[in-house]
Amino acid sequence: MHVNREIQDHIQQNLFKGKVIIIYGARRVGKTTLVKQVLKEYPESKYINCELLQYKTALETTNSEKLKDIIGNNKLMVLDEAQNIRDIGLILKIMVDTFPGTQIIATGSSSFDLASKISEALTGRMRKYTLYPFSVHEVSSEHSFTDLMAQMDRYLRFGLYPEVYDKSEEDSIEELNELASNYLYKDVLQYQNIKKPNLIIDLLRALALQIGSEVSIHELAKLLKQNSHTVLRYIELLEKSFVIFRLRAFSRNMRNEISKTQKIYFFDLGMRNSLIQNFNPLALRNDTGGLWENFCILERMKHLENNRKFVNSYFWRTYNQQEIDYIEEYGGMLHVFEFKYSPTKKAAIPTAFSNSYPEHSFTLITPDNFHQLFK
Repeated sequence: MHVNREIQDHIQQNLFKGKVIIIYGARRVGKTTLVKQVLKEYPESKYINCELLQYKTALETTNSEKLKDIIGNNKLMVLDEAQNIRDIGLILKIMVDTFPGTQIIATGSSSFDLASKISEALTGRMRKYTLYPFSVHEVSSEHSFTDLMAQMDRYLRFGLYPEVYDKSEEDSIEELNELASNYLYKDVLQYQNIKKPNLIIDLLRALALQIGSEVSIHELAKLLKQNSHTVLRYIELLEKSFVIFRLRAFSRNMRNEISKTQKIYFFDLGMRNSLIQNFNPLALRNDTGGLWENFCILERMKHLENNRKFVNSYFWRTYNQQEIDYIEEYGGMLHVFEFKYSPTKKAAIPTAFSNSYPEHSFTLITPDNFHQLFK
């Protein structure tokens, strides 16, 4: 089943403007499908899988004549999983400077690898995009709001990876377990000769059990019998591989505000639930609140990226346990969100926050009004 990706329009609007298009995203989120959809619009185009040895060898050159042989007369060229090419930043720079009539699109599943190779070489010469698993908004064209409500239990249990969407529960579990075992850690383990693969798995499972809660690097280090520096480094690598993402605490030095902690969420809830092997219905779970919070923040992030809206994102808490789930900062305002899975639960902005930051808006998100995440 084909789902139209919202970010495709933004990518196509920025083609042939003298910039390399960089598309980041976890493995199997649909980057290859997306770029092949773009290629369909241009007959004179070429797709290269940079994981294949023959292409990797051919592209690892700064000789413009050899690069011209690869590009040929094509107006659009895709380098898929471009982080596999040595000196890819320099090569992309030569391509964009020497062959301005050819649009280059490069994809990568590990931002630490690709970004480190291109950031300096392509300064001012690129546009970056992140592709997530399907968003609820993207699949909503196939469903009425009532149907989407009925699917909410499924989205929180199995996530929205393209390989899982629209599959039976049994097939979804099989796919997620296969994805988690074969793709989830692949880029992290290949990077800088990581020598502790079991630590990666133990760390992810520990983070999965703390979903929606503040994470202490010191406590994780004690639990895993590692030093804090190692744990933090592995968290950073997992974040740059699009497995997890972090929210930092919002603080303007108000008395009693927590400023140095963080929350960690997963890029896909199906992957998270596979790590702890819990696909139970929501009625049988004790982590529904955390799942809903992760789901809402993740869907909001997808919406912002797909619509090219740029904000600063935080959570907020004080030492006496007043808290706010999620804050966006843009346009000189703070936009406050609270997430409650039960529509009957009440929520209000803590008085300490309202008094200190009067320029704010407030939105309570429940399953009854989750579409407000897409405004």
